[in-house]
Amino acid sequence: MTTVLFLTSAHKGDAMVREVKRLGCHVILVTEEKLKDEPWPRDSIDETFYVADLARYQDVINAISYLARSKQIDQILPLDEFEVELVAFLREHLRLPGWRVSAVRHFRDKLIMREVTRNNGILVPDFIQILNYDKLREFIANVPPPWVLKPRSEAGSMGLKKVNSDEEVWRSLDELGDKQSHYLLEKYVPGDVFHVDSLTVNGKVVFNSVQKYGKPPMDVYHGGGVFTTRTLSRDAKDSKALVKMNEKTLKALGMTYGATHAEFIKAHDGSGYYFLEVAARVGGANISDLIEYATDFNLWREWGKLEVALLRGEKYELPPVRSDYGGIIVSLAKQEHPDTSAYNDAEIVWRQDKPYHAGFIVVSPEAERVEALLNNYAPRIANDFLAVGTPMGVQRTGIAG
Repeated sequence: MTTVLFLTSAHKGDAMVREVKRLGCHVILVTEEKLKDEPWPRDSIDETFYVADLARYQDVINAISYLARSKQIDQILPLDEFEVELVAFLREHLRLPGWRVSAVRHFRDKLIMREVTRNNGILVPDFIQILNYDKLREFIANVPPPWVLKPRSEAGSMGLKKVNSDEEVWRSLDELGDKQSHYLLEKYVPGDVFHVDSLTVNGKVVFNSVQKYGKPPMDVYHGGGVFTTRTLSRDAKDSKALVKMNEKTLKALGMTYGATHAEFIKAHDGSGYYFLEVAARVGGANISDLIEYATDFNLWREWGKLEVALLRGEKYELPPVRSDYGGIIVSLAKQEHPDTSAYNDAEIVWRQDKPYHAGFIVVSPEAERVEALLNNYAPRIANDFLAVGTPMGVQRTGIAG
């Protein structure tokens, strides 16, 4: 029997776990002790092991290696972005199939992904590695503010800081101390932010869905507010351009198979579409649910199906895909269990049931109807429910994308 071990420091990916089990695999979950009481799909998990902290790489490598003494582990898969690189280390150490460390860093290190995409003719905002101060001073002198100070390996909008002057840059670097080489400085490009969520098989994108954020995730993450994203019309100029740019980006970065969540910005000054970042994972903030309700395509489930097919030397078969449009709106709420009964449009297919959150997914055959509903709901939800949390609190909602 094929054994698949899932590694995660967050509760997510239930559909992937269930699909791998449905396909006849022996499923092992390794997660952190603090997540013991999360509603894991326990009927699809054969064994569960807990560790104190998955960020302690060597301890985890030792623990999984010890587990492998008595169990034949055929594959290790991450359910959260923070474990993507750790899983690559484990595959390298245990000589398992799949992506190894050097390949994974193209999808974890924001500096590397910018260098690679720029070298392949893809437009990226001006940036510089935080390393040599003379070069940094030259960048600051030649690239006007504002800039964004970005950690190279965090997830989504975590750790990003918008800076408006050279004094603010140097002060921020002083605060970072020896950690500053793990950051880059990038030109802030005002614009509309999009994300393309894809599944790649044998180097070819076999499924993609193009969405447009309402308020940019970085602004929601740091300033609070209502998070929205919606599927673009497949005939729209932006959709067609971003499908091509996403394919070119994934090819440049060496994506061969798996799920990806890529973000792009269309500059307000008309200079074009810029690549922002990409992760080798399913998008957060219930984006996979939005896509499934609109298309019947569950990225978690299909990623799991693809991984099992690869392990068994079988061909992955793409399922039928519907072509409706969806949108999601989510907000932190002042009320523990907000009453959303006044929101009763027929297009609502999902309601957020997490404490201190309010939100919906809407689906329609028409992209314009989805956009109109989100535009109507955003100010209402802000008035009825909106609460503003700390950046880390927002991250726990998954709003960072």
